[in-house]
Amino acid sequence: MIKKCTICPHKCEVDRTTKMGRCKAGDKIEIGGVSLHMFEEPCISGKNGSGTIFFSKCNLNCVFCQNYEISNIGKGKKIEIEELAEIFLKQQENKAENINLVSPTIYAYKIKEAVEIARNKGLKIPIIYNTNGFERVETLKELEGTVDVYLPDLKYYDNSLGEKYSKINNYFEITTQAIKEMYRQVGNPKFDERGMIKKGIIIRHLVLPNHIENTKKVLEWINKNMDKNVYVSIMTQYFPTYKAKEYQEINRKITKEEYEKIENYIYELGIENGYMQDYADENEEQYVPVWNYT
Repeated sequence: MIKKCTICPHKCEVDRTTKMGRCKAGDKIEIGGVSLHMFEEPCISGKNGSGTIFFSKCNLNCVFCQNYEISNIGKGKKIEIEELAEIFLKQQENKAENINLVSPTIYAYKIKEAVEIARNKGLKIPIIYNTNGFERVETLKELEGTVDVYLPDLKYYDNSLGEKYSKINNYFEITTQAIKEMYRQVGNPKFDERGMIKKGIIIRHLVLPNHIENTKKVLEWINKNMDKNVYVSIMTQYFPTYKAKEYQEINRKITKEEYEKIENYIYELGIENGYMQDYADENEEQYVPVWNYT
């Protein structure tokens, strides 16, 4: 797959052992950091934290990416598959609730190998695939049985926003097909006696300022096309960072009024399961990790 890469929907077909495709990744896994993350959804972070691995490079170029130093600028440390497997095992040893793979898409096949190695050495906690949603169905099918929980973004209903802010012109069609495949594999969330997720899908959406109609359309699609018991997670943590400050309409946090409109619309649609972040005036930048690759 690395020799003629078609892992993601860009299908660059480059030989990643000698050159880079759209994602700017080579043939090695690159990570920006490892942590016990306490700020995911309650069923993911729990009491002990989510065993998070932040991967470097990305197949999207979102102007508002909060992890832009590793996703777009490309800071990171190269590691081997066996090292990644050991990181998984170390996270389990540190009592992590799960293994949380953030932006894993472009390393999907290497991650699959690492999970197999780690499971053969005693890894038992759930594997969470935390993705921007821009995935190839064919690649996802190869991950069936490897991934326990899918945590995809559904960023845009309006493809013109995807083109403007993420340099992609067919985000909605690609991502909704990917989400349907994820749902086929794992279904609605299943929780243990402590309320921790063990299997299933949670669809995330980040609310952008001045784009409330986009959020409403995303929620409508979920409501009409997914099982009525599906879980959604509405994120209101947006703050202007990276290149977002160059776009006047998104160069601010969402307002309390925008927040309440989305909150009310969720109830209006009858969506029952999931999470919505509390509204906060503070700048969530304080929660962005320090990228020290350790």
